[in-house]
Amino acid sequence: MNSKVTIIAGPCVIESAELLDTVARKLVEINAKLGTDIIFKASFDKANRTSIHSFRGPGLERGLVMLNDIKTKYGLRVLTDIHESWQAQPVGEVCDVLQIPAFLCRQTDLLVAAAKTGRTLNIKKAQFLSGRDMWFPVEKAREAGAKEVWLTERGNMMGYNNLVVDFRNIPDMLEIVPTVIMDCTHSVQRPGGAGDKTGGDRRFVPQMALAAKAFGATGFFFEVHPDPDKGLSDAANMLELDKLEPLVAQLIKS
Repeated sequence: MNSKVTIIAGPCVIESAELLDTVARKLVEINAKLGTDIIFKASFDKANRTSIHSFRGPGLERGLVMLNDIKTKYGLRVLTDIHESWQAQPVGEVCDVLQIPAFLCRQTDLLVAAAKTGRTLNIKKAQFLSGRDMWFPVEKAREAGAKEVWLTERGNMMGYNNLVVDFRNIPDMLEIVPTVIMDCTHSVQRPGGAGDKTGGDRRFVPQMALAAKAFGATGFFFEVHPDPDKGLSDAANMLELDKLEPLVAQLIKS
């Protein structure tokens, strides 16, 4: 098993059990071929959609049942994000990794509740913070009892409807935690750039990953979908599922 590289992949949001099964089967196949241990990711609720009319997901109760099914059927570790403190405890009973969304990475009560579950925390760097600024969210989580904390780079807001990645954030965050992940798909977003939804450009996902590797990233995050343009959230920046394996193979080469 290639244990040196952390890979997280899955659809942006839980759309259906069929979608989760399709993606999970592919991840199992990649793990078998490449000796990886890809963590399955999907959100039970996209609480920060641009429009109130946008699809959000099945909600906490149903979503956790579906994620637990994936964990049980396929033997994959699972990750999902939480938005409110009360969600930490039930999510921690199912998920191996709890993710703190970038916009919420300084929310003390959320960090403390997540840390108290004993699960690994993946804290995404806010679009308005530098890599060095992430010392303080990590400190909150550690002082609340977190055993393992990861940090994820996902770009900084630069003007309107666009993100810019400063890859220097990766080595800066590696001075804080040993696991720093590049979010290769959210970093190509154009927030609110498609009117009532977020736009993006998935063409640049492989380059984001390879550049992050050059800067020392120890992990990579990909939102994937068998037909991204039909995805119900983050359609423009999700990677095609069939392109994941060759990219992962390239990234895990020493």
